[in-house]
Amino acid sequence: MVLEAGGSSPLAHPEGTEARRDRAGAANENGGQMTSGEPMTTPGGRVALVTGASSGIGAATARLLAEQGTTVALVARRGARLDEVLGDCVASAPDSRRWVADLSDPEGAAHLALNVWDAFGQIDVVVNNAGIPMRKPVSRLTMQEVERVMTVNYLSPVAITLAVLPRMLERSSGTIVNVSSLGGRLGIATEAAYSASKFALAGWSEAIAADLVGTGVAVKLVLPGAIDTEIWEQPGNDQPIYTGPLVPAAEVAAGIVACIDSDRFEHYLPDMKAVVEMKTADIDGFFDGMQAMVNNELDADTVAEATSGGLGHGPSDDGR
Repeated sequence: MVLEAGGSSPLAHPEGTEARRDRAGAANENGGQMTSGEPMTTPGGRVALVTGASSGIGAATARLLAEQGTTVALVARRGARLDEVLGDCVASAPDSRRWVADLSDPEGAAHLALNVWDAFGQIDVVVNNAGIPMRKPVSRLTMQEVERVMTVNYLSPVAITLAVLPRMLERSSGTIVNVSSLGGRLGIATEAAYSASKFALAGWSEAIAADLVGTGVAVKLVLPGAIDTEIWEQPGNDQPIYTGPLVPAAEVAAGIVACIDSDRFEHYLPDMKAVVEMKTADIDGFFDGMQAMVNNELDADTVAEATSGGLGHGPSDDGR
């Protein structure tokens, strides 16, 4: 569900650009579309839709894309936080805008994506970054909790992708970046719902990447490790079993921006592919190590060394 659209807040545009303010204000009054029916033009430029853009990885990615001249469409639930990010983005990418939206509704997420496309006349890059955590043992999980996590973390990115894909295929160009997690390659104790959603996103990404070979539309899978974002302290979650170091969100954002034009499909940020390979080679040893973490039998230095940055997942922003 799109709760609010546009970019006419005091932070949305720099001083002295009255025409741009008027255009953005008109967009607000019409659900994010131009009153003239004409899309905003970005001559020679790239437009990127970034979800979960109000903080953490999403905000850092949006800012970096804007610094490089990409017009960004910011999406999250927290309008005031989005305005702060947008205020930074318009300094380098003045046509950037933000949409306040709840991604717990896949149908609404699909409409949002088309709304953004119509507003700009294009979307060149989609960064499906928004996500929510769920840290509690399976014995205490409810079906409602599992469904919500799967909806936000998996079904909404799928809906956004399916909405814009026909238009990308018609143009024979576009990039879909799906931000999964190390928890999408490793089953993390106390995080069954979260890991399931991120495994699903990883599997979806692999399959559609194979489907789209030769079409001009690329798919990138990003697998963050343990990242320093607000999601570690979200209410309704147990304390994480991971106690090792956290990587700054800006480092992951740099990797996401770099992956857009990379030839590679899979991107571990930071590089923890060895942890996944270890699990594949010795699943029983992996379970032993996971249980030791659950039982708090490993000190922080041991955890960090054993996991090359952590068995704990790298969560994406909650999109609020």
